[in-house]
Amino acid sequence: MKRQSKSQRTAAEFIPPGASLDEVRRAAAGCKACDLWKLGTQTVFGEGARHAKVMFIGEQPGDKEDLAGKPFVGPAGAVLDKALAAAGISREDIYVTNAVKHFKWEPRGKRRIHKKPNALEVAACRPWLDREIELTQPEVVVVMGATAAQALLGRQFKVTQQRGRLLDSNLAPHVIATVHPSSILRAPDDETRHAEMASFIDDLRVVARAMKQRTRRAA
Repeated sequence: MKRQSKSQRTAAEFIPPGASLDEVRRAAAGCKACDLWKLGTQTVFGEGARHAKVMFIGEQPGDKEDLAGKPFVGPAGAVLDKALAAAGISREDIYVTNAVKHFKWEPRGKRRIHKKPNALEVAACRPWLDREIELTQPEVVVVMGATAAQALLGRQFKVTQQRGRLLDSNLAPHVIATVHPSSILRAPDDETRHAEMASFIDDLRVVARAMKQRTRRAA
């Protein structure tokens, strides 16, 4: 039997068969499917309502998330919270997670600077995300940023071209792509930042309408 190479290793071997979401979360704490566990302080698993109608998926935890062990609690999380409120979506009704569960970073002085995960790292972590979707069964999946979008919708997917649209996918009844909230923080000036935030809120209003449509159909 051919031995599996290190580059082919995935988180699947760490997931207990038939595990609940809480059990999967506990198992993820010991994941060593790729070398990012050596960089991150801890695994940052998804968090939110057990049967959330909407799942938001970003790229990876940032510095604040890595230290807290919770997703979207840093500056990007604050942007997301503000946009959710403007779109009429309660954070208590959603589930937030990332395509990669460990913080990948490089030092810059005393700071830890985000470094984009590569394709092998994203693939290694994919079983955790697949199990989150399977167990949560969201009616709407929102992929935020290129890494999450391309991981779930294909490497040729362009967020800039297809953001804010209802997409055909087997991930959930409704799938929508938008920018990652951290991109708004990187805007070069206040005018651009305000415009990007307005566009982000517009995308989340599409999410809110999709949620209402699903609720009416279920009534």
